Amino acid sequence: MTFDAKGLPGVSIVTTEFRDAVAVQSRALGFEPAVVYVPHPVQNRSAEELAAVADAALPQALEYLVSK
Repeated sequence: MTFDAKGLPGVSIVTTEFRDAVAVQSRALGFEPAVVYVPHPVQNRSAEELAAVADAALPQALEYLVSK
């Protein structure tokens, strides 16, 4: 069961490459998810670079979680 169905807030962290896919899937499901977009790609980043991406995404993710 999803967090949303249980009334629990959730946030998806998605790279910008998948922005269109998120929009299409959201329309198909009739659901507007909370999404934080991060720079693409992530697979070739160092641990330090990934930590910086996560640090930058955290404020928006927390905002989504506490506003629901």
